Amino acid sequence: MAEYKAPLREMHFLLHEVFAAEKLWARLPALAGTADRETADAILEEMAKLAANTLEPINRSGDEEGCHWNDGVVTTPKGFPEAYATFCEGGWGALLGNPEYGGMGMPKMLGAQVEEMINSANISFALYPVLTAGACLAIDAHGSGELKQRYLPKMYEGTWAGAMDLTEPHAGTDLGMIRTKAEPREDGSYAITGSKIFITGGDQDLSENIIHLVLAKLPDAPAGPKGISLFLVPKVLVNEDGSLGERNAVHCGSIEHKMGIKASATCAMNFDGATGWLVGEVNKGLAAMFTMMNYERLGVGIQGLGASERSYQNAREYARERIQSRSPAGPQAPDKAADPIVVHPDVRRMLLTQKALIGGARALSTYVAQWLDIAKFGEGEEKRKAEALVALLTPVAKAFFTDKGLECTVLGQQVFGGHGYIREWGQEQLVRDVRITQIYEGTNGIQALDLVGRKTVANGGAFFELFAADVQAFIDAEIDREDMAEFVQPLAAELQRLRGTTENLLAAAKDDPHAPGAASVEYLHLFGHVAYAYMWARAAAVALPKTAEDSFYSGQVQTARFFFARLLPQARALAASVEAGSATLMDIGEELF
Repeated sequence: MAEYKAPLREMHFLLHEVFAAEKLWARLPALAGTADRETADAILEEMAKLAANTLEPINRSGDEEGCHWNDGVVTTPKGFPEAYATFCEGGWGALLGNPEYGGMGMPKMLGAQVEEMINSANISFALYPVLTAGACLAIDAHGSGELKQRYLPKMYEGTWAGAMDLTEPHAGTDLGMIRTKAEPREDGSYAITGSKIFITGGDQDLSENIIHLVLAKLPDAPAGPKGISLFLVPKVLVNEDGSLGERNAVHCGSIEHKMGIKASATCAMNFDGATGWLVGEVNKGLAAMFTMMNYERLGVGIQGLGASERSYQNAREYARERIQSRSPAGPQAPDKAADPIVVHPDVRRMLLTQKALIGGARALSTYVAQWLDIAKFGEGEEKRKAEALVALLTPVAKAFFTDKGLECTVLGQQVFGGHGYIREWGQEQLVRDVRITQIYEGTNGIQALDLVGRKTVANGGAFFELFAADVQAFIDAEIDREDMAEFVQPLAAELQRLRGTTENLLAAAKDDPHAPGAASVEYLHLFGHVAYAYMWARAAAVALPKTAEDSFYSGQVQTARFFFARLLPQARALAASVEAGSATLMDIGEELF
């Protein structure tokens, strides 16, 4: 298996050349004195070292050992506590945190690339800090000043971790059905009683405390999702002076035995009158939790990207070294018994598909992160536009990155042939690990429904038009460049196809309640292909004038050409599926399935 090397050149290219991040940071007051190119590059280089030297070496062993549960206590695999301590000593948990409580206040554009490296090296490990970061975000956005002061500094340090407790055995997507109860107490706290399942990092031996954010209902709460409140429930109670006190009445009843991410503890949690505190307003917990969930959804998308990159690096090295058969054009390595398999067209198809999908995802994650930074640190109309674009693009990033993440890891496995199916090469673990990303934090079918229903139909396509206007502005700026015609013209055509499909879907939804759901997955994939085309066109616009000076830029242009020629045409078929309507799905009787 190839040693993981962070794709720093690709990251620097996107951050500094394609998106000119430092110009954005310089004009946002909260970032102007915090983030600059030198700082960003130094952070990326340090994470590249940590990922390669500390996190990647315990990835396979962590998968083989898994987590252990014994009498309510969870133990992570060998090496994980030490790696977590190293991670925390480097201050990584504070990277995007609020400086008022000990965070570094760095932009998400930088954070997204840091997250990719952690996930490429070790998805199971990455889940522990990413859940803490999301919990911190929710507490910072919705918690009282007292809760922020008491919990955020320790969580940024990593001394205390975070967990998100939503799902119950009977209530997954439909959280309005939860049964966990919150009883008010005279001192202003609440007694939380109930059971939650599938809780990532619900218990572990990495941190001194775990801060659970728990969805529960008050006795007089209205039915359904409008009756959900959010509560902060620490594993260990915190004294007035900030020291740890008595153990709270929250315990891990078991851990799941899973297909992948085996070094990440997935717990069943029991709350037996545990002491908790309200976060945000009564009966508005779902909105508060979505602050965390939306952060995690982009993070899950980046997990798909990270696994894809790792699989690609393995496959690329193997294809260069494995010799089998001769090139159709004649021997390319006449001194050897056969040629490296990288000379064969189908192997190149697989590798280039990986490379093109990874590059598109990395660019789009940076693009979404850019809008997240503007939404967080911007003002006025620009801030409102950014919030709308983040809402639109988050389900695309989560679902498309992870659907293509599975595709990429399977392609990487396929390059190895039979060797990809056995453990020692690492490719089969990546396939198993990435599979969950299509399921948790809202299945990809739910993401597609969110994109079509809430983010498109519900606002009459207003959010879509913001994205389309941004793409059109790029097209208008590049339309007169002869060297960009091969990218601009098909991008303009596919944007028009996406707009027409969107308009037809909006019209169909007025008369057919099944229309949004019937079209949703294909529509999301259509959107994803056009978004990746936009990203690759932007990359090509920067790289084309520089191809003579550096082969890196030639590689970017050639990969963009591959995407436009071999992958973007899939958009036509996806549009046809969307236009087909709901009848072929809904007219068949249940008994005929």
